[in-house]
This record gives sequence, C-alpha cells and structure tokens, in this order.
Amino acid sequence: MASANEAGAIVLVGGRSSRMGQPKAALDFGGMPLLTRIVIELKWWFDEIVIVAAPQSEGQPRIDVPGLKIVHDETAFAGPLDALRRGLNALDHGIAFACSCDLPMLNSDVAADLVAMLDDFDAVMPEVGGKLQPLHAVYRKKCANSIAALEESGEKRLTANAHAINARKVGEEELRTIDPQLSSFFNVNTPEDYQLALKMARLSG
Repeated sequence: MASANEAGAIVLVGGRSSRMGQPKAALDFGGMPLLTRIVIELKWWFDEIVIVAAPQSEGQPRIDVPGLKIVHDETAFAGPLDALRRGLNALDHGIAFACSCDLPMLNSDVAADLVAMLDDFDAVMPEVGGKLQPLHAVYRKKCANSIAALEESGEKRLTANAHAINARKVGEEELRTIDPQLSSFFNVNTPEDYQLALKMARLSG
C-alpha cells in the first residue's frame, strides 16, 4: 500500500480563469491567497510540492513555503494535460497527488487516503457527480510517458488520460467514507462558486 510519505504533490496554476474574471490562485480565502492555502494544506502530508505555472506569473501570489519547486509552461494556456506532464517530470517522488488551484476546501487527509488506494494501479481517479476528477487524483510519475503519447496524437482532454492508463476509479459512495460532504472536491469556477465556498467555510455571512 502506498503512503503519502512516499508521494509528492502537484498544483496546476496556469489556467485562464476566464469565468472567474481574475486569477483563481490569488482569490482571498481566510486572509490568504487560495494557492497559499492549498500549499499549506498539502504540506501536512507531502514534503515535495511542484507548482506548474503559466509563463507569465505576475498574477500569481508569492508563496514563501520551503520545499516548493516551480516549473513554467513553455506556452500560455497549453492545457492541463501538458501541465500535468510537466509536473510529473519535475517530481522527485515516484507518486504524486495532483490538483488544481481552485479547490478552497482541499483536505490533505483525503489526498493521503487516495494515495493509499493506489496499490498496483498507475493512478487513482475519483468520480463525483458522474464526472471524473483528474485534478484531484493520484498518479505514478511514469504516467508522464502516456500523457506525452496522448499529446503527440493531438489529444488535449485531461480525462482522456484516464483511459490511457491503468487507473482505479473511485465512486462517490467510497469517497464519502473519507469525505462525507465531498467538500475537498468543490472547485470554484465562477464568482458565485467563490461566494458559496466562503459560506461553506464560514468565512462570510
């Protein structure tokens, strides 16, 4: 059984945030940028954290946390599949929990539990609301090779990776045993999502 002590974490930051209207990584959450909050949470379990950022990082918050490694996309908005490959290649550990920067209630205990489900699989991918969650998932470093092959074929969809590797899919019923409200999976794409997240975290009235 894999342990979070054997894994690192990857956070993807380089998206457009077009529906939010501002960089999601810089959103205030509990008095700190959302990205900072995610990194601090991940540090409870993961000693190595790789941030995959856009080429121009002016809009991203500065994070003064030891052990961070920051890699940049070669071209802006190349897509999450390319960013995940870069993150995996930059990782020293052989296993990674990978997530996006728009998960305000990310729970590192849930991430560690997902790592423990890896067994002999190449990846562990949760499924919430009938949709795979490839950016709240666990991957072996070697998955970078299958991602590169997908990219060479012209594939851009992150979910395509789930079908190209030996991934264990974890349904909602099993997920609720480790995260009863599935709060760790709640992502913010719009200002309305952001306000709801603040209420859920009791950070607003």
